Amino acid sequence: MKIQTECVPCLLKRIIFEAEQSTKDPEVRTKVIKNACKVLSKLYDPNECSATIATKVHKIAYETLGDDDPYKDLKNLSNKVAQSLVPRVEELLKESDDPLKTSIICSIVGNTMDFGIEGGSAHPEALKDIFEETVAEGLGYDNTSKVEELLKKSKHVMLFADNCGEIVFDKILCKELKKFNPNISITLVVRGEPIISDATMKDAEELKFKEVVDEILATGCFAIGVDFKKLPSSLKKALKQTDLIICKGMANYEAFSETDYHPIAYLLRTKCTAIANSMNIPLNINAVKLYQ
Repeated sequence: MKIQTECVPCLLKRIIFEAEQSTKDPEVRTKVIKNACKVLSKLYDPNECSATIATKVHKIAYETLGDDDPYKDLKNLSNKVAQSLVPRVEELLKESDDPLKTSIICSIVGNTMDFGIEGGSAHPEALKDIFEETVAEGLGYDNTSKVEELLKKSKHVMLFADNCGEIVFDKILCKELKKFNPNISITLVVRGEPIISDATMKDAEELKFKEVVDEILATGCFAIGVDFKKLPSSLKKALKQTDLIICKGMANYEAFSETDYHPIAYLLRTKCTAIANSMNIPLNINAVKLYQ
């Protein structure tokens, strides 16, 4: 996705938020904002991918802060909050006529755990307050049946994870994918380095993803979504061999929508107008959209 004008205030709001998470020093916070604005003013180009620009702006913010993971506490708490909801998710699956679809909805509801932006969460605990009603909304855009048809024929599926907290529900989704088609091999892909509230190899290992997937890979670098110019060879190879890519969240859409990889199923909450407009679907819905 190309950067949109509304991405600018959103990106700067996130930079301010992460500076506030990292330090109470007003001088450092001011320096972060100034440096981020300088980089953004140089890089802003409506023909450039939003994820590419955001990556470079976040990089200078982290360097100015001298902090390689300003969201660390929020990420840990997000995983704990999500884990507290696992029993409820398991109840919903038992009650469901389509447990795979239900697990998809729950994993998308986890995508609401996004901090420092409009449409995101004020705090990890907020998920408990909105969980039931957001699950009850179901899917505002639903290509699940098409995705299921592909899954029936797939041998290899890749799941690109997004936020912490959300990844707890992704583990349940992976279990249901295996039940739906026991013959598929699942590769989980997490961020190569800590960036915003996204999940890394540390989260995948702590949540014991090896119990439900066949392989865990990382994107290999500091990047919003995926930096396709810096893909590790193992990830390049897996992408060539996969039958279906499942992308969680908006950052993965921003990056992958600039590529020719297909088929891709995007599972996300449309939290901003830029994403909703780019995907041609409504704002503030749970969505499963397949691009073949």
